[in-house]
Amino acid sequence: MRKPVAAAALFSLLATGCGATVEKQPSAKASSSAVTLTNCGQRVTYDRVPERVVTNDVGITELMFALGLEDRMAGFAMPDDKGDLTGVPWKDGYDQVKWLSKQQLTKENVLDARGDWVFAGWNYGFRDDNGFTPDALNKLGIPSYILTESCRNGRTKTSRGIMPPLEALYTDLTNLGKLFGVEQRAATLIAGFKKEVAAVAAKAPTGSARPKVFLYDSGTDSPFTSGRYAAPEEVISKAGGVNIMHDLDDSWTTVGWETVVERDPDVIVICNYGDVSAEQKRRFLLSYAPLKNVSAVKHKRVFVLDYVDLVESPRNPSAIARLGAYLRSVADTSPAS
Repeated sequence: MRKPVAAAALFSLLATGCGATVEKQPSAKASSSAVTLTNCGQRVTYDRVPERVVTNDVGITELMFALGLEDRMAGFAMPDDKGDLTGVPWKDGYDQVKWLSKQQLTKENVLDARGDWVFAGWNYGFRDDNGFTPDALNKLGIPSYILTESCRNGRTKTSRGIMPPLEALYTDLTNLGKLFGVEQRAATLIAGFKKEVAAVAAKAPTGSARPKVFLYDSGTDSPFTSGRYAAPEEVISKAGGVNIMHDLDDSWTTVGWETVVERDPDVIVICNYGDVSAEQKRRFLLSYAPLKNVSAVKHKRVFVLDYVDLVESPRNPSAIARLGAYLRSVADTSPAS
């Protein structure tokens, strides 16, 4: 869902009445019902409030649920390998909104659902290789919004991320609040998240006591991990750790095992999803010969978070709290503490 893909086609200018336009230069004042937002660095005007939103993937879908916007949704697409949904805070949303597909979203899904707005992201539904892009939807008269975590940053044709991950989360909640007329609800949610994160950060290890952390998503020949612009960056840092791949100006990307060995993480965080279970990933990491001298492997310091904890979602603050408790225990037992 998150692996790098080819370069994006830019938003095209919509025909009158299609629902959204990208403003390349200052334009005439829109009607009172129009809402203008900044999305991935572009000013985008939506001519009407969406009534049949279609979303892709669990984090994006739960952003809508967290704002109480189930009644504005026509459905969502999401693989069923993203964890048990029975105990989630927004279970009512899943009960009320139609699960359109257990694959990635397609134009056919959107049209069949009579969707009038699509909320997805690059490699969270939008892809050039299958033709499901904001530009393609624009041509069908369907406006869209790109998840901020997934905005392409221009460093390469595939690199993503334009701001710190929690800022991306708050930006999207603020934008959704403005578009759907639930600004106070969004502000309250953000304030609560900031308070929760600050409480963890206040107790977090400091200085040399901060454990070095490697985020392991998947891969055996080369690991797929998180740079500075994916959610794990701040899930780790606000919890009291240091993301060993902080210097990568990307969100999700592939690195070499030799880099992991050289940077010698104290803790490995596993992203739990997909056909390979977290326990299988753990066994692989602890038995993979090149990692045998890595501190996290020698001390079996492996912590598991779910996929939805580690992509932009309203579950990020809770993930910070859980990882924070673990990292504090590591710091307390480390010889360097």
